[in-house]
Amino acid sequence: MTDQIERARTFHSLHVKGTPIVLYNAWDPGSAKIVEKAGAKAIATGSWPVAAAFGYADGEKIPLDLALDNIKRIVGAVDLPVTMDLEGGYGVDPDIVARTVTRAVQAGAIGFNFEDQIVGGAGLHDIALQVKRIEAAAAAVKASGIPAFLNARTDIFLKAKPDSHDKALLDQAIERAHAFEKAGANGFFAPGLGDERLIEALCKAIALPVNIIALAHVPPRQRLAELGVARISHGPVPYRQMAEWLEEKARLAISG
Repeated sequence: MTDQIERARTFHSLHVKGTPIVLYNAWDPGSAKIVEKAGAKAIATGSWPVAAAFGYADGEKIPLDLALDNIKRIVGAVDLPVTMDLEGGYGVDPDIVARTVTRAVQAGAIGFNFEDQIVGGAGLHDIALQVKRIEAAAAAVKASGIPAFLNARTDIFLKAKPDSHDKALLDQAIERAHAFEKAGANGFFAPGLGDERLIEALCKAIALPVNIIALAHVPPRQRLAELGVARISHGPVPYRQMAEWLEEKARLAISG
């Protein structure tokens, strides 16, 4: 447990506004070891690539037991902090979320993403409900004795086209960030957001370290650092690029 505690503390310390930790998302022990060898300071999984690697669709379709076993194997394969994408906690009820978080920490995770979208449905959970869910997750973390990093995600920007991102959406995100922080979140994840002005405004408006995904429409790493971002992740991009490469090589080999 001492080693896990130290890894969790290290992971917290890597979140610095203006000096972002870069997480090149892995999906299994093998990919995690490759990312570690490349010089990573921590390992993060993404729900989409993990599910795809095991033949499942995203959206909590991969059995939780399998996802947790995968995390346990990744933790055992690398000498770095490992954070897990827990999607929506595999249940709406706060008690279910708490049990899921407890199991993730027991599997060796020192952090996790936790999203506010309705998995398998439409829209986002009401702020009041999501706050209760985050409070349950934070309580489970405290009870575990491991200071795991709770990265509270909002899907506000993912559910809207980039050219429609505006101050109204930003204000909604800021409202959620403040509520999530009070509930016990350690970070705020805004995947899909790529507008420089909005990213900078978000980073200035909230105390929580901001996490952005490096998608095609998102500014490069150095610019994100200048805007105040504290964490840059790559989500499903590495897996998709690997899959495209593998398919092309297989096609060439098969077709001659």
